[in-house]
Amino acid sequence: MEFLWVLIALVMLGFVLLPVMRRRRSMIQQVPAGHPDAADPANYGFVREEELDIRMPGPDHDLLDVLDLVQRTQDYRAAQQLLAGTESEGELRWQRVQAFAGAASLELQQRPGGVSETPGGQWLRVWRAEQPKDAGGAAVHAEFLVQQAWRTSTPGTDEFRIIMEEAKDACGQAALLAPGDPIPYIVELSVARGLAYAQPEFEQLWLKILDRAPAHMGAHLAALHYWCEKWHGSRELAYSFAEAAAARAPRGSLLAAMPLFAVFEHLPEVNLVSSFYQSEVVTKAMHGALFAVHSARPDDPMLAHVRHLLVFFLVRAERWSEAMNQLIHVDGHVGALPWTLSGDPAAEFAVYRALAVAGYEANGGNPATLPH
Repeated sequence: MEFLWVLIALVMLGFVLLPVMRRRRSMIQQVPAGHPDAADPANYGFVREEELDIRMPGPDHDLLDVLDLVQRTQDYRAAQQLLAGTESEGELRWQRVQAFAGAASLELQQRPGGVSETPGGQWLRVWRAEQPKDAGGAAVHAEFLVQQAWRTSTPGTDEFRIIMEEAKDACGQAALLAPGDPIPYIVELSVARGLAYAQPEFEQLWLKILDRAPAHMGAHLAALHYWCEKWHGSRELAYSFAEAAAARAPRGSLLAAMPLFAVFEHLPEVNLVSSFYQSEVVTKAMHGALFAVHSARPDDPMLAHVRHLLVFFLVRAERWSEAMNQLIHVDGHVGALPWTLSGDPAAEFAVYRALAVAGYEANGGNPATLPH
């Protein structure tokens, strides 16, 4: 019984955290789980909650090694070399640009500097000063400004607009340094959302990205936010954008999962029963995402993002076995939607993982029956 009370406590913690996310989502219901004392995630070799890595959706050992070196030595050159050796049109470069910018932004937040203290993220400022024509550094700086705007100010305020205007100029400078690189334009998608670009202006920006990287999943996810109801579009426009991306997705592309992200962005702000997650719209979107996962390259940098969102939906739809099949691929890293919307991503992920295990075992599953 002790585990049952722990499980209930975790679920209630999830109830408390969900309303304070970036956008409120509906609360999860407790599931019937037979004898929950037997439902222990540790039996499946899953990582303990306190050891879950909240920085990234999946492993990137080269990035972590470089980040550690840069932050320890405050020398940017390892970051410069890593980006220079990363394919410019690919998903991995975009993720690494975000990671470096995020690291510098968090450093600055933790150490704003003062009379006798050097501000955090100084390595990025030195990078830009010493290598003004380096395209990688310029892209990281533009993304850093975007993250600073969202992190330190409120949309609609003068402070927010000033930082975003600076980020827009930085995107333009980065684009001039690398004309064929889609990253500066992908960074600008967030600027477009923050500064409320008119739709024709946004579409012109989007065409520049399609010319350079038409199947870029990260770019599509960034653009989806603009078309969402809570920003500058509507549910219909967001669904249309996502479905069009899925329809033109080349084989092996994760763009087939875009409708599931659109559904997630428009979950009703009410308590829902599990039947909603078994509805035709949600089921069709889940099947598209499952197809994308099964046909994607195992080393696709965006694969973990789709798997994490599938865990969320499959658990709520009470499709326990399928949820477990996704968990075995992503467990250990939780830096992805939907967990990052929580104040405690590791705890949020652990709730869903515990529910998946409990539901799986209540339906006859055990560690021996779960394929790896």
